[in-house]
Amino acid sequence: MELHPYQRRVNYYETDQMSIVHHSNYIRWFEEARLDFLDQAGLNYRKMEATGIIVPVVDVSCRYHVSVRYDDVVDIYPKLVEYNGVKMTYRYEVRFHDTGVLAADGASSHCFLDEKRRPIILRRREPEIDARLRALVEKNT
Repeated sequence: MELHPYQRRVNYYETDQMSIVHHSNYIRWFEEARLDFLDQAGLNYRKMEATGIIVPVVDVSCRYHVSVRYDDVVDIYPKLVEYNGVKMTYRYEVRFHDTGVLAADGASSHCFLDEKRRPIILRRREPEIDARLRALVEKNT
């Protein structure tokens, strides 16, 4: 299965007075790209939530290289780089669609909780989801 980058055109409301994307929006874009990545891999987040699994963000970071501006089109490349059944880590690259130039990169870490917000071991609770996530990490290494 070939996964495609998440493509996004910058909206005016995402920019500051200089027409540069406000730094907080990159974190939102990471989330959008991550959910799209999971959808492409057959792991719809809404369906995961319906089984009682919650996947909160534990840590997130972003480095900015080149300013993205209003109406630019960017491709966001999420990559699942670590997964152990209890937590997972993604890395992201935000690249200009027309040139491929790196605009920003970052990472986010997540854990798995049940409906009562207690940590769970995914391979015990949902072995099929666990197997899919393990396959995505292996594909990316």
